[in-house]
Amino acid sequence: MQRILNYTSLKANYFIQIGCLFLCCLCFQCTEKIPVTTKPNIVLFYADDLGWMDIAMQGSKYYETPNIDRIALEGMRFTNAYANAANCAPSRACLMTGLYPSRHGIYTVGNAARGKAKNRKIIPIDNKRVLDTALLTLPTFLRTKGYQTAIAGKWHLSKDPTDYGFVANFGGFQTGHPKSYFSPYKNPNLSDGPVGEHLPDRLANEMVNWIQQQQQPFFAYFPFYSVHTPIQARPDLVKKYQGKSPEQYHNKPEYAAMIEAMDLAIGKVLHNIDSLNLMDNTLIIFTADNGAHGGQTLSRPLRGAKGMYYEGGIREPLFIKWAGTVQPNTVNHTPVIGNDLFPTIADILGDKTVEQQLDGVSLMPLFQKKSIANRPLFWHFPAYLEMYKNDRAFEDSQGKPWFRTTPVSVIREGDWKLLEYFENGDLELYNLNTDIGEQQNLAKSNPQKRKELHQKLKAWRKQTNTPVPTEINPAYEQAN
Repeated sequence: MQRILNYTSLKANYFIQIGCLFLCCLCFQCTEKIPVTTKPNIVLFYADDLGWMDIAMQGSKYYETPNIDRIALEGMRFTNAYANAANCAPSRACLMTGLYPSRHGIYTVGNAARGKAKNRKIIPIDNKRVLDTALLTLPTFLRTKGYQTAIAGKWHLSKDPTDYGFVANFGGFQTGHPKSYFSPYKNPNLSDGPVGEHLPDRLANEMVNWIQQQQQPFFAYFPFYSVHTPIQARPDLVKKYQGKSPEQYHNKPEYAAMIEAMDLAIGKVLHNIDSLNLMDNTLIIFTADNGAHGGQTLSRPLRGAKGMYYEGGIREPLFIKWAGTVQPNTVNHTPVIGNDLFPTIADILGDKTVEQQLDGVSLMPLFQKKSIANRPLFWHFPAYLEMYKNDRAFEDSQGKPWFRTTPVSVIREGDWKLLEYFENGDLELYNLNTDIGEQQNLAKSNPQKRKELHQKLKAWRKQTNTPVPTEINPAYEQAN
């Protein structure tokens, strides 16, 4: 593990190399500033279980997110951005590797056979719970380019993220949600703070302190535990939202307070970057791993929520800010996916070899007001997810209220989206341009488009050796 350079020593060495007159000017103008490099620093904020509509910039009048909104207003907002899966672990594995789930084998969280056995018609594909260390990860790649790397928050892919290229780790381990959002945290990789300390604020402080000690360039990965359950919010923020008028689907003060606490943590990091005069040389990304918990909020007009492969389960906010490269307050409607972030960063650093080995594409042309080639996006979930209790999205399920989803593959190309469910071979076809809420299944009325997308989906599975579950479950009860 490379030793992190002491900031004070770094500044002293820097001054020794400069003439006395110039030194005096620098001491006056740049006190406590980290010197700028040509490679951009990278800050990646990754929210957990955040819905597409859970941000003020996306249209919510209830949730308050001024710091997240700032990233969008000072950068590019993607309206057709997707996570690689509808639940946590596979999305994170894809983000770190730039690969589709069939390439790393993490399809879901824990056991693939979730829910009651009598309701599962087929045997799901075995699921890996630990990311293979032989795979190239984004932090490992960035280490080869001279970056310092840190994670503050949810890792979920193994016991120790430092096995995958992170030098510093604040609170990341295998668990998918915190035992407590308030200290004591019972987290093996995060010491307890004073009683009442809130986890998002603590992780922000850790990341701020780490950034202040770094020699550039650095990669700061901030994958929040927020707003995953348990919903444990700051009382002062809860009281604030209890005094606000609720909306139809956004009406839980505790959940709203969790979102604002995350936003405040982001604001603390952004303010630190501003104070160090680094904003002009920092690429900032905000996105999330999957749709919102249906028991807390809904992303209407989108159908579905976390765990479903309708839009509400996979479509996510994506905001990218990079001064001098991304024009402020721009909106892009190109369909993009989490796999695209790794190749984008590789492209920024001029590494075409790594970029070509990944399943996504670079978004750099979009930053430059150009386009990227039309291409289909894919999802594959050969597993079951049971329905949550009190999940308001149960009405959006595939006609089976005991499951959020049964095994499924999905393709989106242009405005069109096709879902193939493996239990019975059912196909659903939607035109997202005219039916963003996926209410009108056009599989029967448009057989040509159905056949076209289905053939492309099957060809992709064959090309990538993606396993499809077919074995009948002997415990299945036909009456269901």
